[in-house]
Amino acid sequence: AGTMSAEPANGPTADQVEILEYNFNKVNKHPDATTLCLIAAEAGLSEEETQKWFKQRLAQWRRSEGLPSECRSVTD
Repeated sequence: AGTMSAEPANGPTADQVEILEYNFNKVNKHPDATTLCLIAAEAGLSEEETQKWFKQRLAQWRRSEGLPSECRSVTD
């Protein structure tokens, strides 16, 4: 059980992604620490992993919306 081979190295399982996607699309694209903690618990992921996923997903979403991937300033 100590080996990492059972889990995909590239992150959450399909079931976990489903929970993350649901929260991202329906609940909050910018979860605060408390919300992030709840989502992590629901998905069975660490807060760090969840935060990383949201950050990547948000960048992806912003690109799809034709927005800069990081929001620096309004004039950017």
